[in-house]
Amino acid sequence: MRVAVIDLGTNTFHLIIADLSAAGVDVIFKTNVPVRLGEGRINDNIIIPAAFERGLQTLKDFKQQIEQHKVSLVRAIATSAVRSASNGSDFVAAASSFAGIGIEVISGDEEAGFIFRGVKATGAIQQASLVMDIGGGSTEFIICTPQQLLWKKSYNIGAARLMQAWFHSDPISSEEKSAILRHLDSELQELKSACAQYHPKGLIGSAGAFETFAAMLLKDIDLKQTRYAQFDITAYQKLAATLLTSTHAERASMPDLISLRVDMIVIAALITSYVLEEIQLETISLSTYDLKMGVLYHVWDDQKFDIAV
Repeated sequence: MRVAVIDLGTNTFHLIIADLSAAGVDVIFKTNVPVRLGEGRINDNIIIPAAFERGLQTLKDFKQQIEQHKVSLVRAIATSAVRSASNGSDFVAAASSFAGIGIEVISGDEEAGFIFRGVKATGAIQQASLVMDIGGGSTEFIICTPQQLLWKKSYNIGAARLMQAWFHSDPISSEEKSAILRHLDSELQELKSACAQYHPKGLIGSAGAFETFAAMLLKDIDLKQTRYAQFDITAYQKLAATLLTSTHAERASMPDLISLRVDMIVIAALITSYVLEEIQLETISLSTYDLKMGVLYHVWDDQKFDIAV
């Protein structure tokens, strides 16, 4: 069974095509486009016209790939930028008529569930862990053990939202950092209570910014061939300190830091460092699987017994 999953993220649209069989999930094609759907006015809950058009054109291009690969099932999943936008339903309707793509707008709770399923498939969850997925519009947290999901919640503290609200200096000012940290303090009280109850020991970052952290820290690992990787907390803290004091131009010249994340990586580092310190986590690692792989494995869970017959 050939399945396509489209992840309509706030910053990037992803397309992944895989063959599902009794043996598992075999990815045969993947691509991504920096659509920047949340550009400009994400905190006003608006998809601006330029971003709206970029999104539709990208979906039309994805549709061509889906047809060329003779896909039998398509799941197109929209998250924070679409679900919070006042014109999100207009975008969903336009995607159907213009690109022939039917979009499912999922809740933050459903998003966290798919992220957990993707991370679980990597084998990265080897102890009581806090999984974190820093998106552009929202950030999801999942507390889990290797056996089960214990708690999950989505917060509207994505990198694009925080950047548009508070990150206006170059480099980021101490006042802006303090404002963001106060906002995290206000928003994440329930997360802290849940961690006090379940005692996660390690932090697992789901793709995105964590792939950038890993690429900058783990020079001897091919992340395209890796499902998960652990990196040293002290080395991460040194990198985060560098990112938080650097200018845009300095970050733009750093190896392994892609242009889309040159500024948002500062926010990602702030959130990550805050969580590490507040929850007192002992390890930090990357899962290269995230929501889109979680959707694929969810479909595989539903279909595998039929496939095996």
